[in-house]
Amino acid sequence: MAKEKGKVSKSKKEKKIVVNGIVHIQSTFNNTIITITDM
Repeated sequence: MAKEKGKVSKSKKEKKIVVNGIVHIQSTFNNTIITITDM
């Protein structure tokens, strides 16, 4: 029998407030890719 692994607790992600950022939009015939980055 396989041993049970212990549960790993996941911590909640904190919301980060970003004041400045850059948005890159790449549009092709059948795809649109939007990338949002902070500075």
